[in-house]
Amino acid sequence: ANIPLTADSIFDLASLTKLFTALLVMRLREEGSLDLNRPVTDYAPQFAHLSGVTVDQVLGFEVALTTTARVDTQSTPEAGRALLSDIRPGEVTGRAYSDMHAMVLKHVVEGAAQEDYASLLHKHILAPLGMGSTYLDAWLVVPESRRSLCVSCNNEHRIERGQYIRRDGVLPGTPHDPKARVLYPEPCGHAGLFSTRDDLVKLCQGLLRLDVISREGLLFMSRNRTGYRRSDGSYQQYLGAQCYVKHPIQRHSEVPVYESDKAISLSGFTGHHLSVDIETGVFALFLGNRVQNRLTVLVPEAGKTIMDYGLSVDGTGRLLWPDGTWIYSSVNYVYQKDAHFHQAVANEMGLLPNRTANTARW
Repeated sequence: ANIPLTADSIFDLASLTKLFTALLVMRLREEGSLDLNRPVTDYAPQFAHLSGVTVDQVLGFEVALTTTARVDTQSTPEAGRALLSDIRPGEVTGRAYSDMHAMVLKHVVEGAAQEDYASLLHKHILAPLGMGSTYLDAWLVVPESRRSLCVSCNNEHRIERGQYIRRDGVLPGTPHDPKARVLYPEPCGHAGLFSTRDDLVKLCQGLLRLDVISREGLLFMSRNRTGYRRSDGSYQQYLGAQCYVKHPIQRHSEVPVYESDKAISLSGFTGHHLSVDIETGVFALFLGNRVQNRLTVLVPEAGKTIMDYGLSVDGTGRLLWPDGTWIYSSVNYVYQKDAHFHQAVANEMGLLPNRTANTARW
């Protein structure tokens, strides 16, 4: 509706929600009500197949978690929950990062504390830090009076092996994430939080003040749990406790180059970055929107590249949609943050020498 962004704009945080879930796990651990070395089923018995998997393994993506079908294809919340309860463990053989782990951990913290997820968020994070403009599905839902401030994540475009897909019907204040939409309005642990710039600044500052969890807890979260160099010279993802940690190759690192290997970081599909470095005291926050009226995903047909669709090699540009409209691309958006966000932060704060404007990787 051509509504400009303001300090009061409310963003769909998408996967930044995982950070809140991890912080609840760590908080309950520090309070003594959650033992990371105990099996998941001690706290969430509905996950019967995870009786041999510890909470710690799920927290650190050290085990693969899969369902027999996709949660986001289920037609009802009840079917989605039943499918999630049937989740199975496996060996991590490829991409370790997944939404499923945070979805399980949401139920773990509820079982450990005997409180619902929204109540735990409010008690341990939102209320103490004064985050009064952060909302969640269920009783922390964005109020009707503020939904006009929600940044729209509607009208997403995708091209997947020749199929042109447009996703619409995402109402303001409801999650863009398809799994969260199936389970809506029940909170999911991996997506579904909404917040403002100022509230997330309060979160980052609160973490650096150690108001949420201890320094030891933050350092525990920042420990590499999955990353290593493979025999062919490539790297497995470097992940910590429901977050990204420093990667040896900056292009593959969600942690900016000016933060240390004690930093924790996450990105959100809808266009966000958040990283906090307990070692340097620096945090970086970016809230954006790579979804509305944008091409977010392009999986070329066999024998083609993204340039065959009219985009640049880095995924930028625009293309003509079959209905005759021009759609701008946010494909490979994640790889542009070093050059177009972190470089500016580094320059402004004097963290690194100035680099040329066209430097894409450091």
